[in-house]
Amino acid sequence: MSDQNDWNKKIIEEFRANEGKVGGYFVNTPLLLLHTTGAKSGQPRINPLAYLEDGDRYVIVASKGGAPDNPDWYYNVVAHPDVEVEVGTQQFSAHAAVADEPERSELYEKMVAKNPGFDEYRQKTTRTIPVIVLTPKA
Repeated sequence: MSDQNDWNKKIIEEFRANEGKVGGYFVNTPLLLLHTTGAKSGQPRINPLAYLEDGDRYVIVASKGGAPDNPDWYYNVVAHPDVEVEVGTQQFSAHAAVADEPERSELYEKMVAKNPGFDEYRQKTTRTIPVIVLTPKA
């Protein structure tokens, strides 16, 4: 297992043990757990991600800390947009959609306002960082 997978596993365990709350680096950052299906492998994947609420939708950002490429989970939601989401103690099905402009930029600015680190991420990369909207299914 990679260091990233070990790190994610610890965050997921803490998230579930504390009704969605995580300490340390994420003490003031709301996190959700995104359940996806691997784009290539077809295997289930779980990623802890910062989010913001936009009405009844949840917004996540494929920043990968400002890396030059998108995170693996981004390709998973593009290939398989039907996902599961855990927020706090709730789990629900949702549809993931990549936001188009100008909504992408508007939502990214909202994320920066809540989590200023996202401004640094976009300054570190030349790619346009995708914003994904998770819409719960009825």
